Amino acid sequence: MKKKVLVILCAALIAALALGLTACGGGSGSGENGEVYVYSLGDYIDPDLVSVFEEETGIKVILDTFDTNEEMYPVVAKNTVSYDVICTSDYMIERMMGEGLLQEIDHANLPNLSNMMPEYLDMADSFDPGNKYAIPHTWGTLGIMYNSDNIPEGALTSWNDLWDEKYEQQIVMPDSMRDNYAIALRALGYSINSVDENELIEATQLMIDQKPLVYKYANDSARDMAIGGSADIAVVWSGEVLYSRADNESLRFVIPKEGSEEFLDMWAIPAAAKNKKNAEAWINFMLDQDTAVTNYEYLTYTIPNTAVYDYVSENPEDLAVVFPEDSVIANCEMLHSLGAANDDLYSSYWKQFKAE
Repeated sequence: MKKKVLVILCAALIAALALGLTACGGGSGSGENGEVYVYSLGDYIDPDLVSVFEEETGIKVILDTFDTNEEMYPVVAKNTVSYDVICTSDYMIERMMGEGLLQEIDHANLPNLSNMMPEYLDMADSFDPGNKYAIPHTWGTLGIMYNSDNIPEGALTSWNDLWDEKYEQQIVMPDSMRDNYAIALRALGYSINSVDENELIEATQLMIDQKPLVYKYANDSARDMAIGGSADIAVVWSGEVLYSRADNESLRFVIPKEGSEEFLDMWAIPAAAKNKKNAEAWINFMLDQDTAVTNYEYLTYTIPNTAVYDYVSENPEDLAVVFPEDSVIANCEMLHSLGAANDDLYSSYWKQFKAE
């Protein structure tokens, strides 16, 4: 997910101050209609929208951010801080539902739910029947961004192209266990959620074989290396592409023919939330058409709102990235929660890969 370092540092400082005030009993900042504690993946909301929500509702927003789902999980699971609404990823939603850490959302309090594109609600329905526990915020897929000044347009079509020795030291790969395994497993023709140990062994060896070709393993900085020309190829999320093209028009993006990993990041309400109605007011606000378009302009990630689709439709080149064809989406998979034993299995082979 896209990060703007300055914004994150500011958000972290604000969060620390907010938590400090809370610990000191400083409740004088409450809005006229109470407050809502929001815990979100970092830099996922246009900061101006917080003020708009507060003005429209009279509800004070206390916004904290986290970098990874795994960082968020123990905070909510242990109720270290009592958050009212969280934004986290599909597989983590699935895990938290199974552990009773989320409560049902009252759709009667979400009139703007009608603005959502139904196909994305259907995606979420596959692990959250009836969209009872979570509502999509953004969608995206993992793909290959490359510099067409140095690599002919259309030359990269497969994950297996990232094992071609002619691209030695020109490739930036994710520094993420599940994402790297998703790529290797798909390159081999397997599911990104495979728990077959033989398939994981094969994928681990494939990742080890690629190491000499990789310039760097990185997450948020991958796009910057592609923009600046440090590397010709970077594996990035689709939401990074339009942002990157604004600074380097030569960059192209492809979702490999084998298919890829897709994600839904979603709004949900923790079971321990103290301000459920305010949390639902926040979710409803994020589903508003004007809010969605404003947030899309800030994020450039797919926000599955009909107003965003209409807005992006004015530029067919952008549309192909933000809302790819159904055939592309049909060839993608979401990560699923695999359970503790299989998490340990992945971790053991990931450590082996890292050690080589």
